[in-house]
Amino acid sequence: MLTLTEKIEATHRHDATLTLPFDVRQKSRFRATLDDGQDVGVILPRGAVLREGDCLRAEQGDVVIVRAAQETVSTVHVTDALLLARAAYHLGNRHVPLQITAQWLRYQHDHVLDDMIRQMGLDVLCEQAPFEPESGAYSGAHGHHHGHAHD
Repeated sequence: MLTLTEKIEATHRHDATLTLPFDVRQKSRFRATLDDGQDVGVILPRGAVLREGDCLRAEQGDVVIVRAAQETVSTVHVTDALLLARAAYHLGNRHVPLQITAQWLRYQHDHVLDDMIRQMGLDVLCEQAPFEPESGAYSGAHGHHHGHAHD
């Protein structure tokens, strides 16, 4: 089994591809199967989140490129910037990972969240698409770390 232990700068040269959903890409240690069927183990520093196009190096020198898998997501297309901001605010207030663009936002499918968004007057499209949420204000930090206590 190939063991991937190092995240390296993106390169055009790679020996294999590893396609993973977001829930797995945010783990630092896991077993997976390359797109060609070979088993791999991933052992990275805690807090590492793998993104589309990231490259991992194996102990033997092989380079594997990461791809974001198609997964079930909810996408909300919005042309009104204020409605987009309101939807993002309410979803973010629930600590929901969000992928945000100027015209739409996306989150992992959840029928309760879909209903909340529909109550705001927006349409929700449940679809299969890659999910690349914002990394957050603490870029690279894992969890909920900041300078105040929760009483």
